[in-house]
Amino acid sequence: MNQRCADIFALIREKKPLVHHITNIVVANDNANAMLAIGALPVMASSQMEVEEMTGQSDALVLNLGTPTPEIVESCFLAGKKANQRGIPVVLDPVGAGATHFRTQTVKNLLSEIKISILRGNPGEIAALFNEPGTMRGVDTKRTLQTPMILAQKASLYYRTVVAVTGKIDYISDGQRIFSVHNGHHWLTVVTGTGCMASSLCGAFAAVEKDHGLSSAAALGFLGVSAEIARKNATGPGSFHYALFDAMYNMDIETFASSLHIEVEA
Repeated sequence: MNQRCADIFALIREKKPLVHHITNIVVANDNANAMLAIGALPVMASSQMEVEEMTGQSDALVLNLGTPTPEIVESCFLAGKKANQRGIPVVLDPVGAGATHFRTQTVKNLLSEIKISILRGNPGEIAALFNEPGTMRGVDTKRTLQTPMILAQKASLYYRTVVAVTGKIDYISDGQRIFSVHNGHHWLTVVTGTGCMASSLCGAFAAVEKDHGLSSAAALGFLGVSAEIARKNATGPGSFHYALFDAMYNMDIETFASSLHIEVEA
C-alpha cells in the first residue's frame, strides 16, 4: 500500500499534470503553491469566458466553493460538464455546506448534474448533504450525529463517488473499501486553507491514478506526512505554514513511503 501511494507521487513529478482550479479567494495562492511544490502545474481560471477552454487543456479539475457567487457557480457547472466530456477527474470541495442554504443547494446541484470523481470535505460539510441539522458554524464543523467513517461510507454509496472525510483521522470510501489515513498534525486545523489544499492534492493525485480511492488516500497521506515533517521545523502556526510547503517540495519517495500510516478494509 505505502509503495503504491509513493509511486503515484512519483508519477506526479514525472508527468507534471495541469490541475485547473475554480477556487476561493482566501486560499488560491496556497492551492497554487502546493501544486508547484509537489511538481504539478496549477491554473486558476474562473471566468465563464474561458473555463471550458482551460478545462479542455487540463488533467484534473478542482471545484472549491469557499467564496461562491452566482457567476462562480455557473463557471463550476460549465467546467464540470467539459471535464466530464473529456473524462478527466473532478474533485468537489463543498466548503461551508450546511452553513447556508445557497452553499448546500449548490453542492447538491453539482452532485446531481456533474459526475464528481472525489468529494472531499469535513464531517459537518458531508453530513449537511443529508440534511443533518446544526452541523456547521461558519465553514467549520459544529457537530455531527454520525462518525466520519460512517459518513464517508454513506455518502459514497448515495452519491456513487469516492468520498473523503478529513479530520484527526481521514476516512476515504469508494463504496467497497474504506481507507483510513492516520498521518497529520493538529496544526493543520489552525492554518487557513489546509482543507482546500487537501482537495487540490486529491486532484493532482487523481490526475495520474485512475483508482481514485487509492489516489485520495495517497494525497491525504502526503499532506499528513508533510505536516509531521513541518512540525519538527516550526514553532507555531505561522512558521508551520511555510514549513509545510518546504516539506512538500523536499519530500523524497523513500521518506513518503516509510512514513505513511494507511489502513484499508473491505
